[in-house]
Amino acid sequence: MHMADALLSPAVGGTMWAVAAGLTAYSAKKLKESPDESRVPLMGVLGAFIFAAQMINFSIPITGSSGHIGGGMILTILLGPYAAFLVLVSVLVVQALFFADGGLLALGCNIFNMAFFPCFLAYPFIYLKIVGQNPTQKKILIAATLSAVIGLQLGAFSVVLETMASGISELPFKTFLLLMQPIHLAIGFVEGLVTTAVVTFVWKARPEVLRLAANKAPLKGIPLKKVLVGLALAAVITGGGLSWFASSYPDGLEWSMARTAGTEELQSPEDGIHAFLGRIQEKSAFLPDYGFRESSTEASKPSDAGEPASWPVVDSGTSVSGIVGGGLTLLLAAVIGTALSGLRRLHN
Repeated sequence: MHMADALLSPAVGGTMWAVAAGLTAYSAKKLKESPDESRVPLMGVLGAFIFAAQMINFSIPITGSSGHIGGGMILTILLGPYAAFLVLVSVLVVQALFFADGGLLALGCNIFNMAFFPCFLAYPFIYLKIVGQNPTQKKILIAATLSAVIGLQLGAFSVVLETMASGISELPFKTFLLLMQPIHLAIGFVEGLVTTAVVTFVWKARPEVLRLAANKAPLKGIPLKKVLVGLALAAVITGGGLSWFASSYPDGLEWSMARTAGTEELQSPEDGIHAFLGRIQEKSAFLPDYGFRESSTEASKPSDAGEPASWPVVDSGTSVSGIVGGGLTLLLAAVIGTALSGLRRLHN
């Protein structure tokens, strides 16, 4: 559900940048007020895992569409809302800057759509209300699935509103909405199952993590080696190998656009802020679309669009992207967590 710049006007993109910056500053302030260095390794490893997991698009039967998890509920359940929001910001910044996944103008929208709803609405008002203080596997399944579905529905609706408010693309509101919501409903159910699996693994290994995250309490003194090793291995395996098995079908947003406007990708304006940010992203993205850059010779060759691609797509560029991107996300999330803890100590 990563929005491209072509959907947004500078006014809407700039406004959502300001909203995302405000939410990021608020989350950083709240996290700094109750620093927890013991949470930093978990922030980093979970960030790497979510980055890798988002590379894997799963097919939605019959539709010819695909989807990937957002990861917001996994992060919030295990880290609490403020740390989760900052980790998702790390994921989305790394994706946009280094892999050209989501536009730079659209970065504020993507942060708001994919992080705000699960962290600050679905988690406190749905997940915690169902799970309460005594989690069970059944409660986790119901709460995680319902939270993921509602969070994704709100995010998809927000995409439609931001696109319509921009008014630069020819996407009829009603048609776009009636395609976006059902396809993301299906994606939300799958995300709920993935969320349940990851949260259940951590709950069985260290049930204290869920309780302390819910109470915004530090994880100090809790041995997390088993959880960290398991998630780190999952991140490496997912990004380095399972990413070969990603569906080649367009994701829910691209699918909805194709059926509304007849194309999965809209053309961005060739001048102004769109062109300026496009040039920046072209230079910063050293692994565009999660693969090695094509040489000018390769780019000029005619494509074999009529030939079906083999599956799985065994590609060293994809593997490198998964591992490098996960590593960069881990580093950025860990730096943020460490810096906030350090600032708190300096003020004291």
